[in-house]
Parts: sequence; structure tokens; C-alpha cells
Amino acid sequence: MVERLQSFGEIVLSKQVLQAISEMGFEEPSPIQNETIPLVMEGSDLIGQAQTGTGKTAAFGIPIVEKVNPKFQAVQAIVVTPTRELSVQVSEEIGKIGKYKHVKILPIYGGQSIDRQIRALRFGCQVVVGTPGRLLDHLKRGTLRLQYVEMVVLDEADEMLDMGFIEDIEDILKQIPNEKRQVMLFSATMPLVIRKLARNYMKSPKTISVSQDELTVTLTEQVFYETREKIKVDALCRIIDMEDIGQGIIFCRTKRGVDELVTSLEARGYFADALHGDLSQQQRDRVMKRFRDSKIELLVATDVAARGLDIDNVTHVINFDIPQDPESYVHRIGRTGRAGRKGKAITLISPREYRQLRLIERLIKTRIHRQELPSLTDISERQADNLRNQLIKLMQTDHLGTYRSVIRSLLEEYDSTDVAAAALRYAVEGAYSDEYGDEDDESFGNTGAAAGMVRLFMNIGRNQQIRPQDIVRWIAEESGIPGNIIGMINIYEKFTFVEVPAEHANRVLSCMHQNMIKGRKVSVEPAKAR
Repeated sequence: MVERLQSFGEIVLSKQVLQAISEMGFEEPSPIQNETIPLVMEGSDLIGQAQTGTGKTAAFGIPIVEKVNPKFQAVQAIVVTPTRELSVQVSEEIGKIGKYKHVKILPIYGGQSIDRQIRALRFGCQVVVGTPGRLLDHLKRGTLRLQYVEMVVLDEADEMLDMGFIEDIEDILKQIPNEKRQVMLFSATMPLVIRKLARNYMKSPKTISVSQDELTVTLTEQVFYETREKIKVDALCRIIDMEDIGQGIIFCRTKRGVDELVTSLEARGYFADALHGDLSQQQRDRVMKRFRDSKIELLVATDVAARGLDIDNVTHVINFDIPQDPESYVHRIGRTGRAGRKGKAITLISPREYRQLRLIERLIKTRIHRQELPSLTDISERQADNLRNQLIKLMQTDHLGTYRSVIRSLLEEYDSTDVAAAALRYAVEGAYSDEYGDEDDESFGNTGAAAGMVRLFMNIGRNQQIRPQDIVRWIAEESGIPGNIIGMINIYEKFTFVEVPAEHANRVLSCMHQNMIKGRKVSVEPAKAR
């Protein structure tokens, strides 16, 4: 159980919301949350100039959850988004925030059965998140009523302008009672049409913005590794073993995560210590002194705890948990590559976190390069090289008297190469065991695919109007692999076979299975051999 936050910066929140955002990994409000939430709680209309990924969903989601009445089964807040993907994403995040207040959120978008949405609206919910076209459709049918709505969010207004939705937005706003209506508008840019919309439908709005300067990054080398949750700690250990880490900072989302990772690292023989908000100033100072004095090689920290750290000799920053927004990513990797020194930023992601990674790349305008997890052979070779170098250093010191006598006695009975090899094996296996395993290698056997490919079965086909380009786009968008490497696609009435490269099959399965396409949850599994 995640420990509940006692406070959220200077912002006063209910116990239920504090508990929910604790579980989401929040510790302290981001700049946009710090400025937005108090203004919205006061009832002010608001214009926020901020891009997706700056933490703005929670900036309007937290006050929505705090202000709606969960016992009243009527729509009290509406969020308008340009795409169905964003509708689902925003709905999920507000749902997590409202978990303990029992606030019901309903996403409404095209491509999903309208009858299902009508049934959900009849059942009752407090917050609707939807695309303009589908929202208008429900309004015209009379299945969505806005007479009790007091909070309206226009998310990514400039993108909705580009997609031709401004008239639809105005039609929606006209159906919301003006007297109690509180409007929040978020947009990365502020073209004239958006400003006109604000003038016509908002009352003395307050304006806040997130400076784009904060999203610039250093020339630090940036890479990522894909891994599964159950072997994440072991994957981290492989990476540490392969890197020349002088001193490294490892970031986790939560205080509990920091403590658990430190315990795991120490159990594996690494010198690590924790830095998070539960430490007293005296404890914090003691940890920082040990880190500066190189008595610990790995500092495991939360975002809040690491703010303001000024240490010049950090060689690596590792994101054990991908940050919740690009701004946090920038702050994290800014801890390395300082004072003209080279630095490296490493991020661990699961297959489902590719979307967040791409968002970070777009906002920082930098490509983060993928690297393959080191194999056991790679690590063994690296450790053998390290041992060789250490042996050379020891021989150069010439302080080997005691050990020479042991070796001389062995050489009377055994070959000198065997003695040296046995010593090396003892050193390697003493320092390193097979604790990592090879869990991330999964053989799919014969699926009837071409050489180097894996054939996957999907329970969706021509009956759902599926086309090959739908399959390619769906796999490419969800899993992040290029569409041009997807192989043969065979679509039948009720099912489909698609071939993907064997090295990407695990990722595709993780991302696709139980995902939605054309409004239907799809099962994906390795095919049986033909």
C-alpha cells in the first residue's frame, strides 16, 4: 500500500484525492499545477498556454474531482478534446484522481458503439470527456444534457482549431448555462481565433503559461531500454554492470519505490542509498555527504528530493520509472553532463510506455535512442575484462607474497593455465551469479511464419471492416515499431493473421492484447503452425 500524501505543496486537497495522487506517483505539484489548481478552485476562468505532457491534465483534473458532487448522478463537468486517444487518456487520469471520491468519468468519442455510450449516460456520471463531433451527436439525440454543467475544459484548443472543430465547440458552449459556467482553455499556441473564442465565452480569465525554455535539454547522451516489470530490477543491474558509472542518480516515482529499489540493490551488492521526502534534513545531509564523498555510487531518489541538487561529477542519470511529464524528464537529466563533463541519461520503459516516451521526444525535440539489454554473455565478458585489468594492477603493485606460495604449490600438480582459469572462474562466479536469469527471452515456437518472423492471431476481421492499413497503423502506433517491417497480413471474416519480426513479437503482444480497435477489445496471441 502506497503511503498517503499529507499535503500537496501549499494546495489544500481532500484526503481521498491525496490518497489517489499518492498512488499515481505525485509528491509535489508541478509548476502548472501549482498555478492552475488554486485559481480553478476559486472559480476563475483560466487560459493555460501549455502542451500535453506538462502535467496539465492533473492541473484541471484535480479541481474537477474536488468540485463535483459524486452523489448527484448528472454531468457536472465536461472536457472537450481533439482526438479519441486523448479522450481516453484524459478520462483514465481523471478516473485515477477520482478513485476514492467515487467520481464517475465517461469517455465519449467516435469509433465506439454509440448505444453503449447512451446506456452509460443513462446510468449516470459526473464527468464527460469527449471529442466535439460525438458530443454534438449526443446533444442532438438528447442523450447528453448539460444543464447542470458548471466546469468546461477545452483541451488542446489549437489542435481542435486545426481540425476544424471551433464551430462545434461554440455549439457545445452555447448549450451550457452561462451563469455558473467556469471555462478552462488549454492551448500550446494562441492564434487569433482561439483568443476570440476566449473573449466570447470566458469571464475575466486568468492566464498562466509554461515557458518553453524549461523544455530544452543538454547534450547529454540519451538512451532507453525496453523491459518487462517483473525483471525490471534485474535489467537495471545488467545495465549498471555494463556502464562505467562513476556516480549515478536513479529516479523512481514514489518514496516506497525508492526504498524498495535501494533494498534490492543492496541485496545484490551495490552501494546505494535513498533520498526522498520522508528523510529529515539531518538524514538528507548525511546521505548527500556520503554521495559527494563517493562512499555510495548510486543515489536513488524521487523528483522532489532531487530538485536543486548541485553535484558536478554525476556520470549517469537512470529513470527506473519514466517520469509523468517531460518537464520532470528535463529536470532529471539535467543532473548529469554538468560543468563541461559528459553525461548519460538512461530510461527503462515497458511496452505500454512507448506513447509517453514519444511525447517526451516531441517536446524536447530530441531522439532518445533504443539499446538492447546486455546479455549474460556481454556481462561475463565485461566482468572478465575488469578482472583482467584488476589483476594487471595487482601484479604491478607486487604485494603478492602470500598468494605466490599458494600458486607455487598448485603449479606442482596442475597446469598453469588451469590454475589461472580456476582463479578467474572463482572470482567471476563469486562476484556474479545467474540471478538475472534469461526471463526476457521467450520462444514462440513454430507459428507458421516466414523465417525471422512470428505469426500472430487476432480475433477481428472483415466483419468489423478491418483493412490491412488499419492493422499496420494500429500496430505501429501502439507498439512503436515501423509499419514497413510488418510482414504478411491475412484478413478473414472473423479473424486475422499478421506476421511481425521475432525480435519485436513480445512488444507487439504486450501492447496489442486486450487493446481497442474499431471500438472492440481484441485478443492477440501467437498463431498455431499451419
